Amino acid sequence: MRVGLLGGSFDPPHAGHLRLAELAWQGLGLDELRFLPAARAPHKQGPGSSPRVRERLLRIALRGRPWSIETLEIERGGTSFTVDTLEALARREPGHAWILVLGSDQAAGLPGWHRPERIWDLASVAASLRPGQASALPAEVLARLRPDWSGAPGELVQLPSTGLELSSTELRRRLACGESPSGLAPEVLAAIQAEALYR
Repeated sequence: MRVGLLGGSFDPPHAGHLRLAELAWQGLGLDELRFLPAARAPHKQGPGSSPRVRERLLRIALRGRPWSIETLEIERGGTSFTVDTLEALARREPGHAWILVLGSDQAAGLPGWHRPERIWDLASVAASLRPGQASALPAEVLARLRPDWSGAPGELVQLPSTGLELSSTELRRRLACGESPSGLAPEVLAAIQAEALYR
């Protein structure tokens, strides 16, 4: 089984996340794509929305799409380190091939993640990069670049750019001001407004 993992806070889930999923689904020959909401992302400041609120919004965003939600990090609680999740998945589902689906900023920061070499032992990485951005990746990441994912761990493959510049931080700011920003699925925006989230 070739399984893509698209992690994040999804606070709120927006069109950029969905476009990234589409690119991975179309380009990686996946059997499954799982969204992986963090309980608490290590790099995020402030409390943010509760994990269960973010999971509920994500379920709304994914309705009618062929992807699922992996709740392992929410169930575990605490700070969500990717390496811990990959180790748990490898124990629970041995024999699967895992690939992390990342945006460009996440890919550039990979060497600073918790136990990055162990991450590469367990999974490969697919990064959605803006045109010409691959050369700006750290050398130890760029050295792993391959034209296609073989299914083995330790490889980096490039996905096209999403072409979207959406920020969850900016969406939250606009929602807090009572705006109805573009970039959110209508059903997600309706749920946010009905529950007065981010206000």
